[in-house]
Amino acid sequence: MAKTPTTKKRPTPPRPPARGGRPAGLFTWIAVGLVVVVVAALVIIKVASGGTTNKAVSSVFQPTDATTVAELTKVPASVFNTVGTTSPVAPVTPPLDLKGQPALTATNASGKKVPEILYIGAEYCPFCAAQRWSTIVALSRFGTWSGLGNMSSSSTDYAPNTPTFTFAKAKYTSPYLVFTSVEEYTNIPDAATAFYTTLQKPTTQESALIAKYDTPKYVKGMTTSQIGSIPFITFGNKFLVSGASYSPLTLASTTRSTIAAGLSNATSPVTQAIIASANYQTAAICSLTNQQPGNVCTSPGVKAADKVLGLK
Repeated sequence: MAKTPTTKKRPTPPRPPARGGRPAGLFTWIAVGLVVVVVAALVIIKVASGGTTNKAVSSVFQPTDATTVAELTKVPASVFNTVGTTSPVAPVTPPLDLKGQPALTATNASGKKVPEILYIGAEYCPFCAAQRWSTIVALSRFGTWSGLGNMSSSSTDYAPNTPTFTFAKAKYTSPYLVFTSVEEYTNIPDAATAFYTTLQKPTTQESALIAKYDTPKYVKGMTTSQIGSIPFITFGNKFLVSGASYSPLTLASTTRSTIAAGLSNATSPVTQAIIASANYQTAAICSLTNQQPGNVCTSPGVKAADKVLGLK
C-alpha cells in the first residue's frame, strides 16, 4: 500500500519559503486501503485576507455557482446528527486542544471583541483542498458566506486536481467570531521561482502564530521537516488544525458539483468524512461562543464530537 506523504518538500533558496501540506493524522491510523489524515477546524465573521493579493492572478477567479453554495452551506441538520463523528472509510482526526494558550481575538463589524479563527493555506495544496470543504460547512452553521470561488489543487501534486474552493475573495459574516484567511499561493506554476505564484501574504502577527503553533511542541508526531505545514487553522488559539482532517484521496475521481449535491446523503463515504470533520470543528467553535447558537451547539452530532474532544 502506498504511503500518504506527510509533507511537501520545501523549496530551497532562492525560492520562496513556501509551506507544504500534510495529513497530520498519518501518525495515528491507517484506513481501509488508504492512509487517511489530520486535523480540522474553523469559523467566523469576516474573511479578511492577511495581506495583498496578486491582481494578475486574481483575474482568473471563478465564482462558485449559487446551487453549489446552497448545497454546501445548507446541509440538513439530520445529516450532521446521523453522521456524528462516524467516517469508517476515511477516518477523521479532530482538532488539537491547545491548553492554556492566550486567547486570539479580533473586533467584529459591530465593534465587539470576539474570538478569531485564522486559516493559512494555498490553492495548490491538496490537503487544503480537502479541509476547505468541512471548514466551509462548519462555518455556515454560525454565519453567512459570500465570494467563494471554484478551485482545484495542483495538477502535478499529490492527489492532483482535488476539487475545492478558494478563500481568496471570500467574505464571512457572523455575530460570534472573526474568520481571517490567507491563501499564500495559487495553483499556477511560477517559472521564476520553480514553485507557485504568490497570491496573499500573512501579516507579521499571522506568521508568528504559525511559527509558534505549527511545530512538534503542539502537534504530536510532527517531524522537523513538517514544521509550518498547511493547512494551518487556529480557533482562537484554543484548538488547532495542522494538515487535513481527512485524506484528499477521499475526494478523488469526482466533481465539485457531485460532492456538494451528495452532502444531503448521510450514507455517502465522502459526505461522512466532510461532515464528521465539520462536526468536530463545530464543537470547537461552540466552545468559543459559549455554546451559541443553542440549536447547533446542543445538537446530537456536535454532542458526539464534544465527547471525543473531551468538552463534555
